[in-house]
Amino acid sequence: MQTELSKKLGVEHAIFGFTPFPAVAAAISRAGGFGVLGAVRYTAPDELKRDLDWLEAHVEGRPYGLDVVMPAKKVEGVTEADVEAMIPESHRQFVRDTLAKYGVPELAEGEASGWRITGWMEQVARNQLDVAFDYPIRLLANALGSPPADVVARAHEHNVLVAALAGSARHALKHREAGIDIVVAQGYEAGGHTGDIASMVLTPEVVDAVDPLPVLAAGGIGSGQQAAAALALGAQGVWLGSIWLTVTEADLTSPAVTRKLLAAGSGDTVRSRALTGKPARQLRTEWTDAWDDPAGPGTLPMPLQGLLVADALTRIQKYEVEPLLGTPVGQIVGRMNSERSVQAVFDDLTRGFEKAVDRMIRIAGRSGK
Repeated sequence: MQTELSKKLGVEHAIFGFTPFPAVAAAISRAGGFGVLGAVRYTAPDELKRDLDWLEAHVEGRPYGLDVVMPAKKVEGVTEADVEAMIPESHRQFVRDTLAKYGVPELAEGEASGWRITGWMEQVARNQLDVAFDYPIRLLANALGSPPADVVARAHEHNVLVAALAGSARHALKHREAGIDIVVAQGYEAGGHTGDIASMVLTPEVVDAVDPLPVLAAGGIGSGQQAAAALALGAQGVWLGSIWLTVTEADLTSPAVTRKLLAAGSGDTVRSRALTGKPARQLRTEWTDAWDDPAGPGTLPMPLQGLLVADALTRIQKYEVEPLLGTPVGQIVGRMNSERSVQAVFDDLTRGFEKAVDRMIRIAGRSGK
């Protein structure tokens, strides 16, 4: 699966794998793809440095990248405490009532809650970049659109390509104007934050809008046939995230979450604001149903919602309260029905790609007779 972009980055297959797990990112790069480590969960620079040290030691010299979350516009002087103070008490009570309804235990006294969505705050992401640019990353991706202009310039000074996700051709054009090198066209089917346009429609629209910038197709892609279709639509590669959640190297995924993912069908996801305040596709659970119920208080805008539910999600995950337990994942979850290694996923992707390309060659040959 060679394209102009994959050759530029020195990878065998134009498969870009986004993952929060360093072991998965390293395995993707070793398999001939391009591993991209998600940085949003790293609240302390030392934690990111630790995992980048590990990643650098395990990619066997193959290229890899980093995905951050930062807004294009800076808000001065706003701290996490300032944001916390904006959360209404009625919403806090709704969280307490929902957890009590399902008997979710409290954390032990003195036990800190786990991951908080402070990575959405710009200074946290900038601290992450201060660490990342000390490593030979080849790509910096931003999930909230174009990063600030000074970040783009800094990446280019380090010979790092910059990618940004887009849910419409209009967004993609803004990325091009901001000096972005690669646009990731993320369709409605994708896990996490998504727009309203499906991949089959979105990909060629973005390709035409930003030509000659390279475009990666994302959303609903989990087979070689789908990867071939993305390239036929003009993309120079595919950006895969959900498919890696059930690989054997994803050792931070809880057994209960893995069981739910393996049992889920393509119709078992929902696009909800319950996680962060922005529409994000995730497993449908009684937690998402509670937040989407018109009788409830409704969700708060980003980043208030993420801070509001962070402690609750830590408790739900720690005690594996299955009715409430979920994770961001795309509609491709219906194909994720067994635990496999990253290499096995790549073998399946490349075999399926070859079969699809061969079939199209035969069709083209017949039609030309």
